[in-house]
Amino acid sequence: MQNKVVLITGGARRVGAAICRLLHASGADLMIHYRSSVGEARALQAELNLQRPNSVAIIQGDLLNLAVLPTLIQGTVSRFGKLDVLINNASTYYATEIGEITEPDWTDLVGSNLKAPLFLSQAAASELKKQQGCIVNITDMHVERPKKGYVVYSVAKAGLMTLTKSLAHELAPEVRVNAVAPGPVLWPEDNPQFDEVYRQRVISQTLLKRIGEGNDVAKAVRFLIQDAPFITGQVIAVDGGRSLNL
Repeated sequence: MQNKVVLITGGARRVGAAICRLLHASGADLMIHYRSSVGEARALQAELNLQRPNSVAIIQGDLLNLAVLPTLIQGTVSRFGKLDVLINNASTYYATEIGEITEPDWTDLVGSNLKAPLFLSQAAASELKKQQGCIVNITDMHVERPKKGYVVYSVAKAGLMTLTKSLAHELAPEVRVNAVAPGPVLWPEDNPQFDEVYRQRVISQTLLKRIGEGNDVAKAVRFLIQDAPFITGQVIAVDGGRSLNL
């Protein structure tokens, strides 16, 4: 991981921030993308640069605006001289009940979870090929067994799983492409559905009888970047075994 340059979308908070901290501690330089979490992004940048000066930069962008995506790649290469790893982590997540789904729901959920990863990967491909680099997508354990009430999100994340495998074909042999599929790792914020009764039910359905932490996802991401040179087109579930028990 030493001297590798990593661009991560949605890296300012929650799981994204956990990935940033672990990869940085392992020696990587980071370009952290954010959309609106400017305070968290600046704080994380300051925290990590205090540990290793000039090793972290931040870049703002709305991933739903395709014109912005090449500038994320250009900004990373301009700042660090190269790009070794792209992590498509940014995501929107909320329920969409049949009968109430709107076109803006589709545009937002598919845009952040599928469209942006495709076009950002396309924009990054030539730089990644130069470095024999890799892409890691963050998908979801529910892609094969969709969660009731989350139609559009489920479709988008299922598409991201297929995109992972398609890009592994398209970008081989120079670029490896894999995904991590988290399960119950950090509860969603400000969502009344995830009350204590729901949480206990999820934990009871999880083979390891607990929820995961952001660092659990980060360790899987680091493995795919650092220790998996003969792995491509794969999806690693980080879900405590819950997907086996649904």
